Amino acid sequence: MLTFNNGVLFRTKLFTPDYRYTLNFVDAWSVDEIVVLDITRNEHEKSRQFADVVSSFATRCFVPLAAGGGVRTVSDVRNFLSYGADKVIVNTGALERPELITEIAKLFGAQCVVTSIDAKKHKAGIYEVYGAFGTRPTGRDPVSWAREAEERGAGEILITAIDRDGYLQGYDLDLCHAVAEAVNVPVLILGGAGNWKHFLEGFEHGRASAVCTQNIYHFTEKSISSAKRFLSDEGVPVRF
Repeated sequence: MLTFNNGVLFRTKLFTPDYRYTLNFVDAWSVDEIVVLDITRNEHEKSRQFADVVSSFATRCFVPLAAGGGVRTVSDVRNFLSYGADKVIVNTGALERPELITEIAKLFGAQCVVTSIDAKKHKAGIYEVYGAFGTRPTGRDPVSWAREAEERGAGEILITAIDRDGYLQGYDLDLCHAVAEAVNVPVLILGGAGNWKHFLEGFEHGRASAVCTQNIYHFTEKSISSAKRFLSDEGVPVRF
């Protein structure tokens, strides 16, 4: 997962751009899939800069590419696909208008639409879905929203624990497990990975279909290949 603010690569913490990188990079370490997200807050500054980012990755990378950020219409989806993305990530746009998921699935196939769910855990232990870069509470429960998204045609669910973003202390396994048990489509987990053991926990305890990471590789010389070797040694089937 790579996040871009005004076309520049940033790492995030608590869903806020936290550190700017002067050079964008392409991960050539045997990654299975790449997700690029536009986290530019100003709607007027989106579009062209991020279009160039998506096009660059599509040209230089030969693994599935998912792109998102500000997807609210079918036209937005067509734009991302025309830039070279294989899938689109929908989040706030789907919360505002859930039928968007169905429209995308009917036109481009369920495999094209990934519903991203950002959730916070409240003191009572109850999770709530948030939209608008994790700033807008929706009153929705992530499990029920994941079920609805699947029913509407989502091919995958990406679940992120907002409170763990950028801290490298491990995924919210309870959140992922609850969502994974509730749906039949693949569930991807994001938010908190800081070492290879966290990946293993995501698979074993979170029941995730895939583990995603954003910030860990900004702080280590170790490659995805070494992560895969670790997972393989622990009995997790991986592609080398």
